[in-house]
Amino acid sequence: QIQLVQSGGGLVQPVGSLRLSCVASERLSNSHTISWFRQAPGKEREFVAAIFRSDWNTYYATSVKGRFTISRDSARTTVALQMNNLAPEDTAVYYCGTGRPILSSMRRPDAYGTWGQGTQVTVSS
Repeated sequence: QIQLVQSGGGLVQPVGSLRLSCVASERLSNSHTISWFRQAPGKEREFVAAIFRSDWNTYYATSVKGRFTISRDSARTTVALQMNNLAPEDTAVYYCGTGRPILSSMRRPDAYGTWGQGTQVTVSS
């Protein structure tokens, strides 16, 4: 079974940038979608961004579109989330996940079976 190990995150001031990485234990096949979700205290885990399986198109939550960029390396083992112009409302624990959701389920956390360990992102002055 694929394992995901995350790195990055930390404390940043508003309008600053951070980069998160998610390294898979094996090459991600065309049948796997890789996504980033986040969970703020007292809130449900919410979709942030994804690279969808089969077509490798990228998808973003409205709240992060234009500020965040998801990308993968050519070896298909590392997926990054570049976060720019961060705001306090971006504060959360960020998780990468992989699974085989259909497109209509891609934004649901229960569509993913494998998760990274999570990494804290705090945006504060």
